[in-house]
Amino acid sequence: MTRHKVSLEEFHRMVEAGVFPEDLRLELVEGDLVERSPIGPKHAAIVRRLTTRFAPLAARGEALLSVQNPLVVGSSELYPDLALLRPDPEGYASRHPEGKDALLVVEVADTSLRYDLGVKLPLYAQAGVPEVWVVDLLGQRVLLHRKPEGEGYREGKTLGPGARLAFLGAEIPTEELL
Repeated sequence: MTRHKVSLEEFHRMVEAGVFPEDLRLELVEGDLVERSPIGPKHAAIVRRLTTRFAPLAARGEALLSVQNPLVVGSSELYPDLALLRPDPEGYASRHPEGKDALLVVEVADTSLRYDLGVKLPLYAQAGVPEVWVVDLLGQRVLLHRKPEGEGYREGKTLGPGARLAFLGAEIPTEELL
């Protein structure tokens, strides 16, 4: 069987041509199209809480808040649950933001922990995303990754209940995310 890798340009042309149903959750991972699971209620609730917590940063112009929107990392196009992006005068209207534009990426994992840690995290590191939080709903913990180097992060912490996350002045008790 022959496999055909899809480029970012081909992927974008297919999306624009309406090849995929609008409700299909797809990511382009190093040339492969990966279908994502539907979002469950708890997952959605956590994303809403994060959005509410980070909204003041966006209101003050310190970051752009991007919720389940494209982020180009190398030859991949991922859809993190939440990303805080460097402010852009056009709001990235002429291009999708890239890893270098991200300040923070948050992935909420209910059934996707292995994929988020094994596939997406190395891509974020390679793209230079400075900080990634993976909210592990089943494990009741937040995996904090900082200082990208190669395909990994030099600093990693596991935070459970009772801890606090902080980013650009926004503080979030881990209980709100677990």
